[in-house]
Amino acid sequence: MLSQTTEYALRVVAHLATLDKPATTHQIALATQVPEGYLAKVLQGLSRAGLVASQRGLHGGSVLALPPDQVTLYDVVQAIDPIQRITVCPLRLKTHGTRLCAVHRRLDAAIGAAEAVFKESTLADMLAEQSISKPLCESDVTDDKTAGKFRPVKLTVRQKAAFPRQRGRGK
Repeated sequence: MLSQTTEYALRVVAHLATLDKPATTHQIALATQVPEGYLAKVLQGLSRAGLVASQRGLHGGSVLALPPDQVTLYDVVQAIDPIQRITVCPLRLKTHGTRLCAVHRRLDAAIGAAEAVFKESTLADMLAEQSISKPLCESDVTDDKTAGKFRPVKLTVRQKAAFPRQRGRGK
């Protein structure tokens, strides 16, 4: 039901929601197991939707643009690969039109149920759940270049100014 790109985007926002400072593309790719070359496309889609903010430069990187309690799974999915409800016969049968057959009614109901769960699930909700597994990410990913850089810290005033919160979610 979800594309690979959407899965990657969910991993990225889940990871960024755990950080209090910008993360480089390399750090994000390591933690989320998203191919580094493909990550730019994912980040671009999330940025266009106002979910991620990025800045180049020495202390640059990507951050979640909204608090985790304001980002739903639905927001992420819609930013990357919007959910398509079935409103007319996918087979284009003239006798069906908008009167869906039993199969397509049930498929649309399943899509609607998934959509409802996504709308009710925020990043904060997922991160607050008690589990030994961190959502969609490795918990202690390091290499010699990034050792120790995944520990959350408070943003400095300068970093906060560099990463202003973007516009609210469009619903």
